[in-house]
Order: sequence, then structure tokens, then C-alpha cells
Amino acid sequence: MSKFKLLGGIFGNIGNMQNLYETVKKAQMVVQVEAVRVQKELAATEIEGYCEGELIKVTLSGNQQPINVEITEAAMELGAEKVSELVNEAYKDAHQRSVQAMKERMADLAQSIGMPAGLGDGLK
Repeated sequence: MSKFKLLGGIFGNIGNMQNLYETVKKAQMVVQVEAVRVQKELAATEIEGYCEGELIKVTLSGNQQPINVEITEAAMELGAEKVSELVNEAYKDAHQRSVQAMKERMADLAQSIGMPAGLGDGLK
């Protein structure tokens, strides 16, 4: 094998590595832009959660920020301790729904950029 053929192969691979690097860099920029867009959408989304019997409603943003708590008169008649339990139950419901919405949006983002489905399923 001649020296020139060997050097040409090495430098050809360096050029391919540069192209790969540029492609990865562009993909990272797209992911960052899209992730920011998804975060803004989630922040503007309101998700409601309820306790059993819908006596209390808790509203969170799509990124789990508390927005509102509504307590019915019927709940108030149950006493402070029960109201506290029901608020906690409604908050947990809203949080679970919010997390699910976030997972769905991130899965949509991953799919839109060509990542395999289910790649982040093990994440909490």
C-alpha cells in the first residue's frame, strides 16, 4: 500500500468526521429550539386534578407550577382535616396528569426529530 493512498484514507476520514460533527451540532440546535418551544407550551397549559367526588379541584401548569385550588362548600362542611386530605388527593391527581402531559410532549418532540419511540420511557 502506498503512503499516498494511506494518507488519503486518513484525511478522507477526517473530512467525514467534520461532516458528522457539523450534522450533530445542527441537530443539537434544533433540539434546543424545540425543547424551549415545548417548555413554553407546557408553561401556558393548565391541567386540572380532582379528589374523589370532585369536591376539590387543583389546577397546575404543564410544568407542575400551582395555579389555583377550588374548594366546594360541600368539602368545607367536612372539616379542616378532611379538606386537607382532599386537597392533597386533588394535587396528586393534577401532578400525575401534568407529568403525563409533559411525557407526551417530550415523546412528540423526540419523534419529530427522529429519535426512536420509547427511548426515554424509563425516565421519571
